[in-house]
Amino acid sequence: MAITRLGPNQDITAAKIAGQINFKNLIINGDMSIAQRGTSTSGITGTGVFVVDRWNIDEVADSTLTMSQENLSSGNAYNNGFKKSLKVLVTTADTSLGSTQSVQLMQKIEGQYLQYLNFGTSNAKNLTLSFWYKSNVTGIHTVCIDKSDSTRATCPLEFTVSSADTWTKYTLNANANAVVQGSTATIDNDNGTGFRVMWGLAYGSNYLSGTSGTWEQNGTGSFSTSNQQNIVGAVNNYVELTGVQLEADTSASDFEFLPYDVNLRRCQRYYTRIARTGGDYAYGWGWLYGTTGGNFAIPVSTPMRIQTPSVSVIGTSFAIYSNGTKQNGSTMGTIAWESNTYVIGLNTGSLSHSLDKHTASLNNASGTPSGMEFDAEL
Repeated sequence: MAITRLGPNQDITAAKIAGQINFKNLIINGDMSIAQRGTSTSGITGTGVFVVDRWNIDEVADSTLTMSQENLSSGNAYNNGFKKSLKVLVTTADTSLGSTQSVQLMQKIEGQYLQYLNFGTSNAKNLTLSFWYKSNVTGIHTVCIDKSDSTRATCPLEFTVSSADTWTKYTLNANANAVVQGSTATIDNDNGTGFRVMWGLAYGSNYLSGTSGTWEQNGTGSFSTSNQQNIVGAVNNYVELTGVQLEADTSASDFEFLPYDVNLRRCQRYYTRIARTGGDYAYGWGWLYGTTGGNFAIPVSTPMRIQTPSVSVIGTSFAIYSNGTKQNGSTMGTIAWESNTYVIGLNTGSLSHSLDKHTASLNNASGTPSGMEFDAEL
């Protein structure tokens, strides 16, 4: 693509940036390269479980799963530039799904990122979803684009796994129709969920009324089709996914590989952690008041999706250093936010010394894993 050089007094117009491809992918971390929380979680029986950043399991069935980031060293996906994947493995099967049970691997997308799709107008854009996928379960699998704002609109997409245990690229179209062109199909311009992109591992009968490739206003009934596989129906069944790209077009373009640091910063909008194993490490600075507490400013590198993310301690308790003295055993209190810095209130218990209004550093307890995680996931 040619690059047009602008003169010093020329404006940047829509025509001049037409055809630019930066950030065309609505999916974040589609190459599965970022995994801040770790590389594997086993015993999954519930919802909202993350391993690879931005990807979570929504599991409402009697199965048990393991989710892991995998290193690729061969196969078609590897040969096309992908070095990581996300794998979901069944460790306890559910052979008889109830009508309302489901298991989904998904990513949620903020509504404010979807406004240029023009849903709710006659200019609603077509979408193309492409991805690399592998499973030991042959037959028809499904993925669904779910728009829950206003009147829910869903578009299930079927794809066929013809060869077990083989990386295959799929390109699927969700073309706009009257459902997403109508006024009830608008997407809220906010930081809430605009889309959910959901690979179905299992669906009960209440979710199987959809038509592949067709946007419908059938509530959750159109999450999948009658051809859905029960992937959690046998131990050691699995699905593996990488190279996911959702874009506004009728055909798939090449996957948009982002630099690692850019990809990480995009993920840190939703989750970030400050942690270290062993040794003393200062997470932030603050001040003590009286002999029972203190406030500490913890800077984060990226503005998060919401101003008050949930905050939790990683590992064991914190330690406070002040005036050459250290005390362990602090517990977290309130949180305030100011310009990418989180002010944490800590109840230190009864300090062994009086350092009222002294400055202090917030550290991990020596020799133990400790830190903080900030969660602003959709």
